[in-house]
Amino acid sequence: MRIAVDVMGGDHGCAVVIGGVKLALQADPRITSLLLVGQEDKIRPALAATGLNDRRTQIVHASEVLTMDDSPVEGIRRKKDSSMVRAIDLVRDAKADAVISPGNTGALVAGSMKLRRLEGVERPAITVRMPSRTGDFVLLDAGANPVCEPQHLAQFAVMGDIYAREILGIAKPRVGVLSNGSEESKGNDLTREAARLCALLDLNFIGYVEGFDLFNDTVDVVVADGFTGNVVLKTAESLSSAMIKMLKAELTANPLRKFGALLSQGAFRSLKRRLDPEVHGGAVLLGLNGNVIKAHGSSRERAIMGAIRVAAEEVQHGLNEIISRQIAVANQRLAGQTATTVSI
Repeated sequence: MRIAVDVMGGDHGCAVVIGGVKLALQADPRITSLLLVGQEDKIRPALAATGLNDRRTQIVHASEVLTMDDSPVEGIRRKKDSSMVRAIDLVRDAKADAVISPGNTGALVAGSMKLRRLEGVERPAITVRMPSRTGDFVLLDAGANPVCEPQHLAQFAVMGDIYAREILGIAKPRVGVLSNGSEESKGNDLTREAARLCALLDLNFIGYVEGFDLFNDTVDVVVADGFTGNVVLKTAESLSSAMIKMLKAELTANPLRKFGALLSQGAFRSLKRRLDPEVHGGAVLLGLNGNVIKAHGSSRERAIMGAIRVAAEEVQHGLNEIISRQIAVANQRLAGQTATTVSI
């Protein structure tokens, strides 16, 4: 499998991204080719600094860099030789099976539209894996579509169900629509109609879920519009980071607590790993003719390695082929159910 990596988009420079590439190559023999896309005069010193010398790597020169300050759509149009655009083009031209970028999220979503949506898919969705009390759940959309229609959420439910089955290994994922309460009377026009449509599909649909349910092992796939999903994602990431810092401060407040913390340091390390967003390597953009993974802009080596692992899993499972088949079935069931029917 061939994976294109935008090595210029991260906050810590291309040497950190390439360090993650090195870890991934050491860990995964399935990878046949990793295409390092970016400015060659920066990539070569980074290869030397990290000691990466693997025949499976290839440099693809791109003269420009899309920054976090660039307008997503304008940046994609103006910087056609940026590392992000060139990496996406490699997937479009069938020279790579997946693309990974820690760069501008909006630009990655906009640029990935070059890959075109899978047949029958109306909107792609940013899909993130988040920790629950004893396992993980999937949240989508986490930011690609701030404004959605009910049939979009129904399709997100189908794609999330497939992702949870194939990647998380959950045989019968519990699917819920995020709302402000679990009662049927709650929600708004969007969530009520989305819930009605999801109930018509071949899903283990449990109805509405609220914020209290998300981290309590009561749901495996959480469906929301991109505005709400992004707020949930960033709030959860901020809270987990704050909790770790508060816990550390409390555990080092006096000698007795320090001694207790020393005895429990294994448990605290495990908790920190569970709450660390770098563990899963970033988010995936489902619904496109190609595998697109958005790594955190602040990703260090371990997170880049995780993103490459996620890309390899998607390719290995043939996720897009499964989505195409299941979306076609869902669209047939939903045809005529709404004023604006889901297109096939």
